[in-house]
Amino acid sequence: MDLLAPDVSRIAPEAREAAKDRVPDELASGTPEPLRGELIDLLGSDRVLTRIIDLVRYASDASPYRLLPQAVVMARDANDVSKVLSFGRRNGVPVTFRAGGTSLNGQAQSDGILVDVRRHWSGVEVLDDGARARVKPGTVLGHANRVLAPHGRKLGPDPASTDIACVGGVVANNSGGMRCGVVADSYSTVRSLTFVLPSGTVIDTAASDAAERFERAEPELAKGLTKIRDEIRADAELSERIRKKFRIKNTTGYRLCAFLDADEPVEIFRRLLIGSEGTLGFIAEAVFETVPLPARTTVSWLHFDGIESATEPVPALVEAGATAVELMVAPALMVASQNIAGAPQDWMELPPTSAALLVEFGAETDGELDRLVAGAEEILREHEMIRPADFTRNPERVEVSWTVREGLHGLIGRFRAPGTSLIIEDVCVSPERIAESARDIQGLLTEHGFLPGVAGHASAGNLHFMLTPDFSKQEDVERYETFMEKLVDLILDKYDGSLKAEHGTGINMSPYVEREWGEMATELMWRAKALADPEGVLAPGVVLNRDGGAHLRNLKTTPEIEEVATTCVECGFCEPVCPSRHLTTTPRQRIVIRREMARQAAGSAVQRALLEQYEYDGLQTCAADGTCQIACPLGIDTGDLIKGFRAEQQTPAAQRRAAGVARHWASVEHTARAGLRAGAVAGPLMRAGAAAARSVFSDEMVPSWPRNMPSPAPARLPRSSREGAVAVYMPACVNRIFGPPAANGSRLAARPRTNGAGVPLPEAMLAVSARAGMPVWIPDDVAGSCCSVPWASKGYTEGAALMANRTISELWRWSGEGELPVVIDASSCAHGLAGEPPGLNEENRERHGKLEILDSVSWARRLLPKLEISERLGSVAVHPTCSTRHMGLERDLREIAEAMADRVVQPIRATCCGMAGDRGMLHPELTASATADEAAELAGSRHDAYLCSNRTCEIGLQQATGAAYQSFVIPLERITRL
Repeated sequence: MDLLAPDVSRIAPEAREAAKDRVPDELASGTPEPLRGELIDLLGSDRVLTRIIDLVRYASDASPYRLLPQAVVMARDANDVSKVLSFGRRNGVPVTFRAGGTSLNGQAQSDGILVDVRRHWSGVEVLDDGARARVKPGTVLGHANRVLAPHGRKLGPDPASTDIACVGGVVANNSGGMRCGVVADSYSTVRSLTFVLPSGTVIDTAASDAAERFERAEPELAKGLTKIRDEIRADAELSERIRKKFRIKNTTGYRLCAFLDADEPVEIFRRLLIGSEGTLGFIAEAVFETVPLPARTTVSWLHFDGIESATEPVPALVEAGATAVELMVAPALMVASQNIAGAPQDWMELPPTSAALLVEFGAETDGELDRLVAGAEEILREHEMIRPADFTRNPERVEVSWTVREGLHGLIGRFRAPGTSLIIEDVCVSPERIAESARDIQGLLTEHGFLPGVAGHASAGNLHFMLTPDFSKQEDVERYETFMEKLVDLILDKYDGSLKAEHGTGINMSPYVEREWGEMATELMWRAKALADPEGVLAPGVVLNRDGGAHLRNLKTTPEIEEVATTCVECGFCEPVCPSRHLTTTPRQRIVIRREMARQAAGSAVQRALLEQYEYDGLQTCAADGTCQIACPLGIDTGDLIKGFRAEQQTPAAQRRAAGVARHWASVEHTARAGLRAGAVAGPLMRAGAAAARSVFSDEMVPSWPRNMPSPAPARLPRSSREGAVAVYMPACVNRIFGPPAANGSRLAARPRTNGAGVPLPEAMLAVSARAGMPVWIPDDVAGSCCSVPWASKGYTEGAALMANRTISELWRWSGEGELPVVIDASSCAHGLAGEPPGLNEENRERHGKLEILDSVSWARRLLPKLEISERLGSVAVHPTCSTRHMGLERDLREIAEAMADRVVQPIRATCCGMAGDRGMLHPELTASATADEAAELAGSRHDAYLCSNRTCEIGLQQATGAAYQSFVIPLERITRL
């Protein structure tokens, strides 16, 4: 009985007419019987998701389609996959695989069984010093590349979705990118696969007996592939047609070139699997031949008076060694200049009809790069530009340039009309005709009322453009259909190009495969599909479809929801950074579920079920850390959405109680320290008491009492002087409550004291600042001050406003009305105060604008040149907090760590730890899940120190890893003593 549990019914959407595409009420209980019971009996309850909230959150991906699966299977190994495929074959239930859910054409959609192959399918094994890599399908492509980077290598495919797309999907779609062309894509660089067939057969093509095993286990498939091979090779005209089609990027239909490129059936099938979009078999593992990663790169924007003049130098630039040549039109750059931080402001002065190339060169040495740039400049002298080339090697400018190129998706998504979808189309023509085709496509877009912007990989003849129809309106469905028909005619009849260059065929182009390939070639594809999947269980209709209207059904509507999230395009870029990604829902899924609530009539059975399940899955387990905003192309902070819901749930009485706590925060600090002292003596009793209180009241109100709780901070802060101080130092309340870790798990966790405790952070901060000749002052009356984040994150708006106004007033007084900067020693608190806290009155808003508020990382970066390192550490592990990333201080923290130690380890998969203040104590399972990947990377290694910049995060990380994480300031103070 949760006496103080929040009332989730308070966040029900406003009453509106039920949408035609809503989930019907008969599915409110989720997967119906007998399917639910049969799958649980087959796989176990921990591997089958059947609640309505689970079906809804997996019903959408980055495509314009929405299909509700009957059940979701969380497969853990190839045996699970084999069982599901056998079940699907026996019962006539379709099976579709989903990894990152970034597919743009409906490849990860199913109204049958959807198999998640991301959560339990990650891992990279570096082979031959990086020359090859063995990768599991659920591995995020960017993670794989970060593993390979120390070896100077990377995987060839490089889609813009690198930091979310999973390798299995990249291979299954033969995804391309800005640099890979047709020579470094998956088809060209995958050397072996382990795959599972619908029959259950598992083959590793790298095994010495793979050919024999394949022919023995699948004789009909092997014979059928051999027959198709011989037919194609006997037809010279068809063979040449196939070769020609794949000289440019092409992911329409199956890769018939496999029958020309390999002789043995198993090798033909391996190649055929690449780009087959999960319709022929499941790819359980891939071994890539990697490509070199340039040690140095340079980029430049090259501006021309139009698309035609912009594309003229492309062949010569590619010949001169350009690793990427990207085309964008001026209107997109003009929008980017106003919406992407760091983008050149003078782009607003560009002629609207102009176009630009983003050109990149890479090399191993500066000298080599100098020669490449000189060659490019020689080429450009032959072409008239409206602005001079400006090649830069500055990492920040390079990063901004690629953010602009990759940000077109977000820019269009942000400014599209409410209720509209965002569809990214992807065609390819011979590179020498890219200017002509771009002009034709712009005309077609304008004719049908779509935005005429185009962008693309100019060196490959690959163009992307976006459509924004409102599929809740029949006239927009018809407009979309008419446009698609004319686009198909244009690309095929005039250019003999590819309808899909690198995004895969998917549902939306499957009806046009025969139009592109012709009857004979398409029939060969159907034969290959029937041989591998005779019952048609795998992703039916995704690559081949005889239903000419399939691409117009199950189109996704986007009902308006709360303003902060309504522009979401459901791309999924947020998911790899979300702390709850392996526990409950992700930011994309929280929005998808909210949209389904909005489709429902008020009080419908489905809406009631979703609200009930959303309380935990959507609200309680959201860390509201905002890292989703950093990853989101549209800058959506789903944490703000959730904090808004939490505020709506709070009653006036709860708001008053929270405000009362804010008024007496100094007393709360004192009580908390006393509790920690008691817990040190009676830990088991405290844990039992906390558990009992959580069961009676609410696990949203009463925190758990984890093992190894830190000791309390000293009751008194160290003395300091205002005279001569160059900054005000406000120790965060978490550092006034919690003491430093004991020295377990790291050599320099803290300086030992006689009582066994470590050096408190305030003492270390005072000492190291004074040592650098930049002393700081702690005000005597600092107790009771707080950043207000704990109230705001829980939706206690009154308490947040009260605390924020009080603290800003105090900072104004302490700093001499903004004369001195303010240093704060917890990154989340610094972030909360540096950005405008919610609820400030007009006077304090003005004061806030004049205050300089610095995080400890920024402050230490200023101290570092004035300090002498007397004892370097051997190795340190670093955890940048989500707030560190928000403030752009991740690089500074790493530079500080590199000054302190010979080796710095930053786990590749480290994300927000999920502590989120006290949320990790309210829901310790959130922190355990959020830190699992990071802990796994650190397992088996030992470092001299484990560094962070936020005390509650350090507590959570210590719980996860057993290592004594601490503020980097503590060991910095120790190793700078003379």
